[in-house]
Amino acid sequence: MKFAALSLQIASALESLRRHPRRVAAALATVLLGTGVTAFGVAPLAPDAADLPVTQVVESVQPLPTRSQAEALLDHSFSLYRTETTRSSDTAESLLRRLNIADPAAAAFLRQDGNARQFILGRAGKAVTAEANDSQQLLKLSMRWATDDENFFKRLVIERQGSAFSSRVEVAPYARSSRLAAGVIRSSLFAATDEAGLPDAIAMQIADIFSGDIDFNRSLRKGDRFSVLYETMEADGEPLRVGRVLSTEFVNGGKSLQAMWFRDETQPPGPKGEVKGAYFSMDGKSLRRAYLASPMEFSRVTSGFSMRMHPIHNTWKAHLGVDYGAPTGTPVRSVGEGLVEFAGSQNGFGNVVYINHGKGHTTVYAHLSRINVKRGDRVSQGQHVGAVGATGWATGPHLHFEFRINGVHKDPIMIARQSESVPLSAAAMPAFRQMAGLMRQQLDAVAGWQPSAAQ
Repeated sequence: MKFAALSLQIASALESLRRHPRRVAAALATVLLGTGVTAFGVAPLAPDAADLPVTQVVESVQPLPTRSQAEALLDHSFSLYRTETTRSSDTAESLLRRLNIADPAAAAFLRQDGNARQFILGRAGKAVTAEANDSQQLLKLSMRWATDDENFFKRLVIERQGSAFSSRVEVAPYARSSRLAAGVIRSSLFAATDEAGLPDAIAMQIADIFSGDIDFNRSLRKGDRFSVLYETMEADGEPLRVGRVLSTEFVNGGKSLQAMWFRDETQPPGPKGEVKGAYFSMDGKSLRRAYLASPMEFSRVTSGFSMRMHPIHNTWKAHLGVDYGAPTGTPVRSVGEGLVEFAGSQNGFGNVVYINHGKGHTTVYAHLSRINVKRGDRVSQGQHVGAVGATGWATGPHLHFEFRINGVHKDPIMIARQSESVPLSAAAMPAFRQMAGLMRQQLDAVAGWQPSAAQ
């Protein structure tokens, strides 16, 4: 009877374990934990601290010489540094005051020093760095500026020497570094480069590099994008000017164009021993074509090479050139190298320049407000030959541009796109391919974040 009852209890426990395994496991853990706590509670205690022996140690301590420390602190001096931007209304006193310097001797020196008067006082937008002591006296003042030399900058240093001051102008080399940027065209190239934080000089270079393939006046599309690696020059850690574009990509209407700067060391050096560089596509073809796509860097086409109603004579006739609308005074450049055939006033063209490029090719630049060249001058590609105006038969400021081959008028934009480019020499290709691979990697890296960069 007892055996049957015990069997029944065991069967009930097994059924509970089968139905409620988690509850049984939790109960078992609680029992074990309680047992552990109980075991801990009955563990023997450490000896009573009152029964431990006590030892007293007495040692004399000599006080530190606080007077000498105080005197050393009083003798300690430190320098303070601050940078301010000059204003056109600055006097010596007002500039030093913004630099938190109270030094009548320094102000007097700035007023009478020729270098300070020439480069600092009355010159707006210059970054001036000052070093002063804890008594607000000027120790050193310096300013840097760019020169026409792309390798060196100038630095003005005014320094205290005892109770007097001295000034000097130094020439120092730039520290070169490179930066990546990207953007998306929403309205114009300049708007996109501004949005991407690019200097205008870099935007101009991008336009020049691709001018043989893209007409930036009328070929841009919303959603076109670009990425660029460019050079910056720093003077004492301060970015002072931008250098050239090192590599760039422009996607126009879904077509990708890439370019990089390269010096062909296999070519003979120039008269001064220099090896000139140029822009090439990534397969080694020169992007410098015989003719630029446009005689102006930025403008808009107001009348193309086609039939039109003449705005003055009100007759339907062929327009034998391209009109570019731009404000009076906008620079006009030669689209190619050549010799000035004519520079002066001529009937309906007003002030006009004719340039002979050889092989029967002639370009015409009309309605100019001024002319920068004269007959017989040799001009280079991109050289400014005049400025936009409204002279002659013109209803408003614009440039009338023509391209003639053996006296026959041709579409200037088509001629520019069809002009030939020159490939690299075979000897230069191994070095070019290696550099092109590195440039592609960098452009691919920036392409991944270019939409966000343009936001």
